[in-house]
Amino acid sequence: MSAARLPVPVADAQVLSQALCAALRKEIRAIGELSFARYMEIALYEPGLGYYSAGSRKFGEHGDFVTAPEISPLFSRCLARQCAQVFGAIGDGEQRTILELGAGSGAMAADILAELSAMDCLPDRYLILEVSADLRNRQQARLADDMPGYFPSIEWLVDFPAIPIHGCIVANEVLDALPVERFVIADGRLQQVMVGLEDELFCLRSREMPAELASQLSGRLALPVANYPPGYTSEFCPALDPWVASIAACLAEGMLLFTDYGFNRADYYHPDRAGGTLMCHYRHRAHAEVFFWPGLQDITAWVEFSAVAEAAADGGLELAGFTTQAHWLLSLGLDELVAQSVAGDQKEQLELAQQIKTLTLPGEMGERFKAIAFTRGLDIALRGFAMRDFSDRL
Repeated sequence: MSAARLPVPVADAQVLSQALCAALRKEIRAIGELSFARYMEIALYEPGLGYYSAGSRKFGEHGDFVTAPEISPLFSRCLARQCAQVFGAIGDGEQRTILELGAGSGAMAADILAELSAMDCLPDRYLILEVSADLRNRQQARLADDMPGYFPSIEWLVDFPAIPIHGCIVANEVLDALPVERFVIADGRLQQVMVGLEDELFCLRSREMPAELASQLSGRLALPVANYPPGYTSEFCPALDPWVASIAACLAEGMLLFTDYGFNRADYYHPDRAGGTLMCHYRHRAHAEVFFWPGLQDITAWVEFSAVAEAAADGGLELAGFTTQAHWLLSLGLDELVAQSVAGDQKEQLELAQQIKTLTLPGEMGERFKAIAFTRGLDIALRGFAMRDFSDRL
């Protein structure tokens, strides 16, 4: 979809984007050009101006995209069941904790806690690491209404907890928002995609990739560089290893679970996937115009789960399972929860059926989205991977 066919932002939003563009231009003029990862970081996270830092609505029907917890509470109820199993294996006397990374609208936290409350298995604490002040305010308002009795046990963080937790660290659609470097293969060599200025307009350029970055990327590709077709373009996330290491250090005992869209390495860097996975989301329209009103749209890349598994192993965690979202939900009793949820109203039944289709069908989220989990100090097989485990494909 071209930028000409995208909705025009309202005037106030345009002002925010113009301020962000001024900050981008200033930094480019100072150093000549930006790496794509730096451009993406500013566009998403610049304080007060970036997509995740400003106050626009991002999630749900009136935002730019819909996540699984927004589609149906069944997703979070299944996740709650996985957390309950982990809590049952935590050592006696430990404070059971859930740490959610990037809680979005707060829907997942609210539904997890409601399900755990119904199971009489509420954690001692629920921590939310949220870098966006605007999203923190929205989460606090929602959870104060939905869980008033439990609300004092919810704590918001702006950095990783200083003391490692016993329990579960969960993150839905967080990995895809990490800034990525783009690269292109030309004449059998790796070129780094950069962002520069031409007549004050942002443009993409390429340059010889620095040796350290090229070495890091070459170790992640599925094939030798020479085996890729000319012009092959894709992404990788240099920040992934230290970021996952920081999260792993937060887990004393329990489970780390990521749910996101992505591939294993062989599929991610397959020669036929020559255009990469980078995508922008604006008002429920997916497109590739990375310079469309910076700060007003999401910019994401699909997750390369083999790299995630390697980073977690380097952080001392044990791979516990890797599967599709459909298999993960069904392993955790989605069918049983659906049976409990069926109401007499025909409209509600149709809505529920549509939710299940979206979450599980291959053409929807069922196969594109994956669940990957790691553990420390647990001697159990996680229930979410009982039906099918694709760990051998990583």
